[in-house]
Amino acid sequence: MDMVQIRPAEVSDAKDILAVYEYYVKHTAISFEYDVPTLEEFRERIKKTLSKYPYLVAVRDGKIVGYSYAGAFVGRAAYDWSAELTIYLNPEEKGHGTGRKLYEEIEEKLADMSIKNLYACIGDPLEEDEYLTRNSEKFHSHMGFTKVGTFHECGHKFGRWYNMIWMEKIIGKHE
Repeated sequence: MDMVQIRPAEVSDAKDILAVYEYYVKHTAISFEYDVPTLEEFRERIKKTLSKYPYLVAVRDGKIVGYSYAGAFVGRAAYDWSAELTIYLNPEEKGHGTGRKLYEEIEEKLADMSIKNLYACIGDPLEEDEYLTRNSEKFHSHMGFTKVGTFHECGHKFGRWYNMIWMEKIIGKHE
């Protein structure tokens, strides 16, 4: 297996990125979306993100196997020094260090943009099940994030209620 390479995403990557995301919409409660976005909708999401924030893809053997991007936290000017992160990997890509590489690189790019606080919004099961485990929370903890809040039974998918947690990582000085 070749080493994974991290590079900036392009709008033309939308089909391959969407192929990674589709699994999470259809088979997990990691994404709270019910329907897979259309390719055109996904292209627009990527284009909007790239207008202000980094969007990265992980490529192994010439194939996109994961991605990460940042977005506005809350969307008001006072929050411009904070960003929300998102990451998705092909299920078979987990455990190879790809998530860590994506997050380390995106954190570096965000720090260069004077971002100080990172946030992650994560589905959290009342009890782990076939649709949602606590793996994302564990990954983020391993990456230096701290759990800062829980919204109880706010997401409903596959006939079940799920919590949503927020995790935070401070990456810059607040001067």
